[in-house]
Amino acid sequence: MSLPRPVAVSGALLGGALVAWIVTYQRMHGMDAGPGTDLGGLGWYLGVWVTMMAAMMLPSVAPMVLVFNRVNRERPRRDSADAAPTWVFVAGYLLAWTVYGLVAYGLYRAAKDLAPGFLGWSRGGRYVAGGALVFAGLYELASLKEVCLRHCRGPLHFVLGGWRDGKTGALRMGLEHGLYCVGCCWGLMVALFALGVMSLIWMAVIATVIFAQKVLPSGDGLAPFFAAAFVALGIWVAVSPGSVPGLHVPGHGVPAMRMGA
Repeated sequence: MSLPRPVAVSGALLGGALVAWIVTYQRMHGMDAGPGTDLGGLGWYLGVWVTMMAAMMLPSVAPMVLVFNRVNRERPRRDSADAAPTWVFVAGYLLAWTVYGLVAYGLYRAAKDLAPGFLGWSRGGRYVAGGALVFAGLYELASLKEVCLRHCRGPLHFVLGGWRDGKTGALRMGLEHGLYCVGCCWGLMVALFALGVMSLIWMAVIATVIFAQKVLPSGDGLAPFFAAAFVALGIWVAVSPGSVPGLHVPGHGVPAMRMGA
């Protein structure tokens, strides 16, 4: 099997992310982008969620995918193992985030059913959103976050130490790496839900934070900065949500960044 070279893999990942951003924009344009947005039916939500994850995560997972592709190209030269397509690894990675999205959807529906009035923005909604952001900030300093981030930033050890042959092996490797990525970034996704899961602005902000931590040379040292930023943002949202730039306050009709003119 002829596997794509690194340049082709990088181009496919970045091109896929670009297409996913375009599709996400088209599907979300004109929607309510604030906290507590109705997630719709499961099928519609799942399609949007997977597209969002491709848009946000493919750039930051590129180093791991490139290492997998390189090792995958070289192994058949040394033994008789079959080389699995690189896209199978990527599919396993996105599967992990799909599971996360399904869990988040279930929790969202349960919360809506159990306490629909309390989660209203005029009651406890702003404090729930603010508390979620504070939690996301504190998780940046957790030991589990550190372990998972170290794994995401060191792909060579994972690929060489946990290699599995064949398509099933590639799918499993992608899933395992995806689970580490979930462990690293699930707090940031909680922040996204708190700020507006259908907001393109906050999607871009969270995606930038993830890319910085996982790819930049000193990204692993940014956790204290992001922790302080999310804690401060959480307090801001709870105290004065209407003044938070880019936050679409439920019931106000327009994002806060457009208000005050």
